[in-house]
Amino acid sequence: MDRLAQKFTESKEANVPCFVTYVCAGDPNYETSVEVCRTLIENGADILELGAPFSDPLADGITNQLAAQRSLEAGMTQKKVLELITAVRKFSEIPIVIYSYYNLIYSQGLETYVKNIREAGADGLLTLDLPPEEAEDLIRLSKENNLNNIFIIAPTTPSERIKIITNVASGFIYYVSREGVTGVTEKLADNINSKVTEIKKNTDLPVVVGFGISKPEQVKEISSVADGVVVGSALVNCIAENINDPAQIMEKLAEKISYLKSGII
Repeated sequence: MDRLAQKFTESKEANVPCFVTYVCAGDPNYETSVEVCRTLIENGADILELGAPFSDPLADGITNQLAAQRSLEAGMTQKKVLELITAVRKFSEIPIVIYSYYNLIYSQGLETYVKNIREAGADGLLTLDLPPEEAEDLIRLSKENNLNNIFIIAPTTPSERIKIITNVASGFIYYVSREGVTGVTEKLADNINSKVTEIKKNTDLPVVVGFGISKPEQVKEISSVADGVVVGSALVNCIAENINDPAQIMEKLAEKISYLKSGII
């Protein structure tokens, strides 16, 4: 069963976008992270995107950098990421996407990594720093293990590269709403509509939009054109601002999701 395809089909039939939530696995510690995932799911997350903590997260802004640092300092490892996925699978069939860097994958061996995350219950892999031209082996192994390979398209991606990316991607396409790194932003770029439209001309895959989304009006704007909206830093801030109070973390996460989802048409 392809949980991602099923979820996007359900959302399309309901005429609403998928609400994709990002948090770093193990932030602020393993036990609390399990409950963070539970809270996200119980409050309306459609897809769970889990960041694999990494010491050099070059695509991440300060909010998610600090989340990775907290996770690593609390003893999170790649083995525990697998344990976290397995723990979530005990109470939910939500689609899970692992947001990772190639160093973490390569260091474990491509075949081992793909098999391990698939067996744990992951549905997709988004490798931030791996271009499609260098991803042939990972794509092949992922297909063999029924794991979706998700690729990013940026505002600066030229048309010819959009075709290359959409030809090898599976699961969905992740369009980043702006240049630069992750993090909350006050205003979305003006060309999101035209870029998503261009991407859709090249693929039947769903297109989700992320990076910087923190307000219901931004969610509304994106939901009018895309198949999904990704919220990360705005949720990670709920953890960072209540680091010593797990109950408060869960309360603030629930409030934030309700606030953001009020923008869904």
